Amino acid sequence: MSVIELDNVSRTFTVSSRAGLLRRTRRDVRAVDDLSFSIEAGEVVGYIGPNGAGKSTTIKMLTGVLVPSGGSIKVAGIDPSKNRLKLARRIGVVFGQRTTLWWDLPLKDSFDVLHKMYGVPQARYAENLETFVELLELGDLLDVPVRALSLGQRMRGDIAAALLHDPEIVYLDEPTIGLDIVSKAKLREFLARINQQRRTTIVLTTHDLDDIEALCSRVMVIDHGHKVYDGTLAGLRASQGAPRTLVVDLASSMDPIRIDGAEVVKVDGPRQWLSFPAAESAAPLVAQVAARYPLVDLSVAEPSIEDVIARIYAGV
Repeated sequence: MSVIELDNVSRTFTVSSRAGLLRRTRRDVRAVDDLSFSIEAGEVVGYIGPNGAGKSTTIKMLTGVLVPSGGSIKVAGIDPSKNRLKLARRIGVVFGQRTTLWWDLPLKDSFDVLHKMYGVPQARYAENLETFVELLELGDLLDVPVRALSLGQRMRGDIAAALLHDPEIVYLDEPTIGLDIVSKAKLREFLARINQQRRTTIVLTTHDLDDIEALCSRVMVIDHGHKVYDGTLAGLRASQGAPRTLVVDLASSMDPIRIDGAEVVKVDGPRQWLSFPAAESAAPLVAQVAARYPLVDLSVAEPSIEDVIARIYAGV
């Protein structure tokens, strides 16, 4: 069952600019243009695009902060712009650059305030708090004022706060921003567990495409307010025909390898990188290398998601 439905949604902003000493002109800018999609309960969807593509505008309409200029939106069966308070009890939101916690309160007091705001039953609140404190390693931070937390610590606190009332849907905007590699891995593991155990629907907007690869079964790419791709990561790679790479380790440094069907793009000592079309099999290339060169090891690398998306934006 779909928990998020957008049907031909648009959002237009009026922008004014100086056109002389005393005169200003006004023009309409479409941040989102005729956008339609649906998301099923329990999906983890990556919603990505360059700055200014319309991602934040979409999320703000989904939460009821902005009203669409056209089209219709339903989230958990509710029109966000008409019943924002009712919807708030069924969604959670985390913005990486902003906190929903109270700056001067200890972390646990912020949680208590949210407990009262959402009217979460005491037993359920205690159970959720214990679970999130353990999984997000917040135990030593509960008495620390939010202003004294590092960005990574605050982010973990924000995510716990967004989940305390058992939302059906969670919107995460840059949830791993500013985190180190270890913290990112732990946070991704936590989100995957929440999705699997609670079937929480997650919509993730991020510029860290490792988040997308680690968490998302589906990805939507938006550019200039239009949806330009909607499907799996594998399908996204295939759609752009980005080349694959054969990574070859030789017994010693040599001149660039010469074989049919592939081209050396990089050499670093005994290791060489050969690019070949994504639609072609690697087996004939491997056979040629093994027959002609002192092969030690090799592997096939799929095109990075960054390269694929860059090709979309460039119109390749």
